[in-house]
Amino acid sequence: MNTPLDGIKIIDFTHVQAGPACTQLLAWFGADVTKIERPGSGDVTRSQLRDIPGVDALYFTMLNSNKKSLTLDTKKPEGKEVLEKLIRESDVLVENFAPGALDRMGFTWERIQELNPGMILASVKGFSDGHHYEDLKVYENVAQCAGGAASTTGFWDGPPMVSGAALGDSNTGMHLAIGILTALMGRQQTGKGQKVSVSMQDAVLNLTRVKLRDQQRLEKIGYLEEYPQYPNGKFTDVVPRGGNAGGGGQPGWVLKCKGWEEDQNAYIYFTIQGHAWEPICRAIGKPEWIADPEYATAQARQDKIFDIFAYIETWLADKTKFEAVDILRKFDIPCAPVLTMKEIAEDKSLRESGSIVEVDHKVRGKYLTVGSPIKFSDLKPEIKESPLLGEHTDEVLKRLGYNDEQIAALHAAQAV
Repeated sequence: MNTPLDGIKIIDFTHVQAGPACTQLLAWFGADVTKIERPGSGDVTRSQLRDIPGVDALYFTMLNSNKKSLTLDTKKPEGKEVLEKLIRESDVLVENFAPGALDRMGFTWERIQELNPGMILASVKGFSDGHHYEDLKVYENVAQCAGGAASTTGFWDGPPMVSGAALGDSNTGMHLAIGILTALMGRQQTGKGQKVSVSMQDAVLNLTRVKLRDQQRLEKIGYLEEYPQYPNGKFTDVVPRGGNAGGGGQPGWVLKCKGWEEDQNAYIYFTIQGHAWEPICRAIGKPEWIADPEYATAQARQDKIFDIFAYIETWLADKTKFEAVDILRKFDIPCAPVLTMKEIAEDKSLRESGSIVEVDHKVRGKYLTVGSPIKFSDLKPEIKESPLLGEHTDEVLKRLGYNDEQIAALHAAQAV
């Protein structure tokens, strides 16, 4: 099956998560992605958090499927020569080095343009160029704090809290993939390449825009009516942490279900939307609340919202989270079970949709990974295994015109 990115050649000079998440997505959609790795060790995630001694860790396999691995020492003349040839024939170079690393390697943007005027240079950064923290090293939780997510996550009487979702890493990679595809479309019109970059701070900020909305509202009126602190709590001049409240103006909370005493995930998320108030009352056996002026409007309910949630918890006490959702969904009430990663891994629907896939690795054996979160009517991405370190080195070198003798000499020059 032809894929949309067939013929697009990508040099993957990335490591850990943000960059590899970007290039893996493009590989799923058909791009020919060549991952350049240090001889002897490769991407640091190959050995991080291993569950099988001597085998590529799941951290690596779940971020590098469908790619080729080329081991290359770009500090040596032989390695630089190979990289120059790759740049001449490729469409995109993706990197997440520290600032200035490519320049020190001898591959400035000007040099890359000389080699290939159509090249798109895509970069993951911690902070945008010119930012006063642009030289600061950034990891996942650093980005979540710098992007405003941590200060607005958690409970109002506790410290800032980071999310279990990779808002700084994989999220930045997804944003960069959009930038790369946009630059490729632009090149079709102009014939020119360009630089594309996404900072981890900016990517997190993009996902916390509703909190920037709330900051401006707070400065205007001094309170935020959809936060649990309203109307009895006090607001300062910054957006507070709101616990499990919804961010879109629909009061919601995580509520206990049957078995919560032993199972820390026996909960559902329950949302009270205005249009759903009547069916909610009928579902939980409180029809008298429908017309009661003390409960009939969202404004009237706000100061009693935790009393309402407490009553709903009594209704949930004899129901598992799955039983509760099966009842509530019939009333068109927004809710969901709090799913564990074990439950997600075993979810039949996610397997059938391709959101969770089982991959067969030549050394590890079978393992689970995520599939494409983007679904198409005429494309079903095939998720393949990740490459072994240097597995495709000879293949790539032959494509670049190296003969067996030259390949052997290169291996000798790069021997660890």
